[in-house]
Amino acid sequence: MISRLPSWFKQEIPKDISTIKNRLRSFENARLNTVCQSAHCPNINHCFEHNSVTFMILGDACSRNCSFCAVHKDRLYPLDLSEPYNLALAIQNLNLQYIVITSVTRDDLPYGGATHYCRAVYAIRALNPGKKIELLIPDFKGSKSALLLVVKSQPDIIAHNLETVECLYSKIRPQARYNRSLKVLKNIKEIGFDGFTKSGIMLGFGECEEDVLKAIADLKDAHCDILTLGQYLAPSKAHARVKEFIPLEKFEFYRQKALALGFKAVFSGPLVRSSYRAQEVYAKITE
Repeated sequence: MISRLPSWFKQEIPKDISTIKNRLRSFENARLNTVCQSAHCPNINHCFEHNSVTFMILGDACSRNCSFCAVHKDRLYPLDLSEPYNLALAIQNLNLQYIVITSVTRDDLPYGGATHYCRAVYAIRALNPGKKIELLIPDFKGSKSALLLVVKSQPDIIAHNLETVECLYSKIRPQARYNRSLKVLKNIKEIGFDGFTKSGIMLGFGECEEDVLKAIADLKDAHCDILTLGQYLAPSKAHARVKEFIPLEKFEFYRQKALALGFKAVFSGPLVRSSYRAQEVYAKITE
């Protein structure tokens, strides 16, 4: 495993660590999960310091076993029906202006948990009128009925991550399907969603330039509006290995190629994650 990070991964130490610790404690007290913590995100301090957080619903254990992900693969518990209200209340107390919600994948639930997403959106709208909401959804096994439920809740952005290139799916995402994820994004628009769609790809698994450019083109063909490209970092030695650290100029190359295809916004760089600085991306495409 490549263990030494390039110099461009260095980040400033937050000025007020106590504020970040208090925020973490408040989520635990409300029985709320964040992907920031569960996925060991390298940007957690920066995001918390700037009053940004990505909540994770449907519990803290996933029914799938993607080799890049640090989220628990454990016993799946029944849904906490108070979670949508607790989430809306936490957002109100934290005075968040832009809300990002993702989830574990729950193939054991009816509609893959789509109804829980809807309850969360409705609860947030009730307690936090006027706030922008971005949902980062799983593939719901390709169910159009599940997608329709999510679309009807009227978030501002619906995201679904492709995560990696097609030739690596069997290794990196063995329980997912490349074409199914593309179809999810395409179906969102075909169902009638009038907001923005978004997807993300991690680089550094050993993919080649041709693979990446094909994935970018496939996403554009699936009517994806916003693209994020970031560097994969292995959460532990038990996860998929980092094969390469992508140089900064390569991230810029991919960004320019994607923009030339007509994406409304492309955020590309080593520390970019699908929900990192999401409010900034949204502001850019709506200004």
